Amino acid sequence: MQLVIAEKPSVAKSIAEVLGAEDRQNGYFEGNGYLVSWCVGHLIELAQPESYGEQWKKWNYESLPVNPVEWKYEIKLDTKEQYDILYDLLHDGRVNEVICATDAGREGELIFRLVYDMADCHKPMKRLWISSMEESAIRDGFANLQPGSDYDNLYDSALCRQEADWLVGINGTRLFTVLYGGKVLKVGRVQTPTLAMLVEREAKIMQFKKEPYFMAHILCGGMDAAMGKIKEKTEAEKVAGACRNGQALVTSVAKEEKTIAPPKLYDLTTLQRDANRIFGFTAKQTLEYTQSLYEKKLATYPRTDSQYLSDDMEQTAENVIKAVFSSILFEENVMFHPDTKRILNSKKVTDHHAIIPTMEITKTDLSALPETEMKILSMIANRLLCATGETHRYETVKAELTCNGHVFSASGKSVVRNGWKDFEDAFKRSYKTADNKESEEKKLPELSEGQVFEGVDTKVSEHTTQPPKHFTEDSLLSAMERAGSEDMGDDVERKGLGTPATRADIIEKLVKDGFVKREKKQMIPTEDGMKLITVLPDVVKSPKLTADWENALTLVAKGELDREDFMAEIEQMVSELIHTYHEVSDEQKKMFAQEQRVFGKCPHCGKDVVSGKYGAYCTGKCGMNVNRIMGKVLTEEQVESLLAGKKTLLKGLTSKAGKKYDAYIIPEGTEEYSYTKDGEVKSGVQYKFTMEFPKKKSGGNRK
Repeated sequence: MQLVIAEKPSVAKSIAEVLGAEDRQNGYFEGNGYLVSWCVGHLIELAQPESYGEQWKKWNYESLPVNPVEWKYEIKLDTKEQYDILYDLLHDGRVNEVICATDAGREGELIFRLVYDMADCHKPMKRLWISSMEESAIRDGFANLQPGSDYDNLYDSALCRQEADWLVGINGTRLFTVLYGGKVLKVGRVQTPTLAMLVEREAKIMQFKKEPYFMAHILCGGMDAAMGKIKEKTEAEKVAGACRNGQALVTSVAKEEKTIAPPKLYDLTTLQRDANRIFGFTAKQTLEYTQSLYEKKLATYPRTDSQYLSDDMEQTAENVIKAVFSSILFEENVMFHPDTKRILNSKKVTDHHAIIPTMEITKTDLSALPETEMKILSMIANRLLCATGETHRYETVKAELTCNGHVFSASGKSVVRNGWKDFEDAFKRSYKTADNKESEEKKLPELSEGQVFEGVDTKVSEHTTQPPKHFTEDSLLSAMERAGSEDMGDDVERKGLGTPATRADIIEKLVKDGFVKREKKQMIPTEDGMKLITVLPDVVKSPKLTADWENALTLVAKGELDREDFMAEIEQMVSELIHTYHEVSDEQKKMFAQEQRVFGKCPHCGKDVVSGKYGAYCTGKCGMNVNRIMGKVLTEEQVESLLAGKKTLLKGLTSKAGKKYDAYIIPEGTEEYSYTKDGEVKSGVQYKFTMEFPKKKSGGNRK
């Protein structure tokens, strides 16, 4: 019997249906010689630092770096029940072979292998590698299962990614949080360089000084011709005045036919960028919607960085194009002879081909899809039509005119053949979207050299220079994808920050941690984000370095770089970081100091009692317990009242008999205390007080 382990319950269900494992059990399907079960994302995670030793329980500089000799793993508590089911299945005597059917990629490999290893399973393993959840794709995948060992290098690269993120994140976060105090300063292998790009752009915007400029225009023959930028308004008005009602001579007319090639198919990043620009979807939302379409068998695997199909998919592409015309109706159906050869290139297909719809769209009631998913499916379908459409051709005309010794320019554009843009235009009309990037140039009237216009009109227009634009998720994803590429050769396997699969989560983490905020479509670093990048060294915020690591991970996956060599470089970087940055000035520490509420003076030592992460405490560190009385945690108002020596009501105190009661606490100085717990003596200082009990309300006399 074969045990198949998928990444999610929905994927396991689809596989089970194809394999004939129709008997639903607790946590798996059974039938036809198969057991089909699932993970729920990551079931196993790296252990926290404190599990490696007492020295790493507290955050301090002396204990750094945190660098485990041997990595430990823990079963995630919230999904332990499913892990226990998989453990029993992996050790089931009926099972003689295990099939890894998690998502076909680096993270999917890690999810399965950690479960397989944690369960100490040694049964033969095979790998299902598919790019579509269609029945035909699943059957074909099971007919061509690969030895699990073929993916050992991929697993190594996944471990490297996980361990590198842990080492840089844990050590960087602890180091800079300890040095600067205040709030937790989260550092990440990929998120910190991403934040650095946002901060760099914000700094340029803040430093930019807008400057006015003016342009003089002549209006004649139905066109508007303008001079270049003029700094002074009076100068522009002088030019306009000199030309008003004058004669304009056409001195040159240059015509040129240009083309725009059809766009490539979507990989995940380009899909996320367009979905953000057109519909305002976040990168995370787009991934979730596309993943749902994949699990519904309506689109191919989303986490891809390829924009091509493999050479053997020509017939598939033609069939899907026909299916798009019959199922996803845009406004018009045009005569179409798709050039499918343009989208085929096996050399540019890595783990998975580009994202396209599947033939299931002809068998599915698409009107039942959520609107968000239908928008994404329409985008993917439309891109397939555009990518196989004809080249868009247009003519540009640039004319120069002279008037009273001044030179003016005019330009225009006219479409010769719309080509693939027919589909793009139909999509825009269908969803009533406007593309802000294209400001359509008007067509110029027919012009010829030597042509003269009499009595021209004039005008002066006022403008200001514009700062760089804030990042949107569209432009940020593009910047992440291209990060470091200017310093890398064309032979580099993978450039950029993160992978298509991880970029959405990186952006979400920055928002969640309070370093970036969304303002409509714009991504803007917060004050804390700006300050964090100011204090961090280049080694942890350099996009180039992180892009180098991402490329190295790809080489590990291909077996061209040893896992040990990659990790040695990461460990060396972390060690150098800690030894280089060991102290900061008191002034620098104030950068992240959080506002502390002062409740009053400590009754034992006279120093301030302030608010802290775990409640009120004495800044004199004299051992005075100002936070609790008789086991009851005090509110901020109660802390303040007792410090002022006032009679304070505490509700819900517990008697030795376990009964609840209320009492007034009247402070009368302090006293030392000590007690033994688990063999350890605890001592300190506490309030000395007397108690009064609230008078019970009279119930009155019954009549």
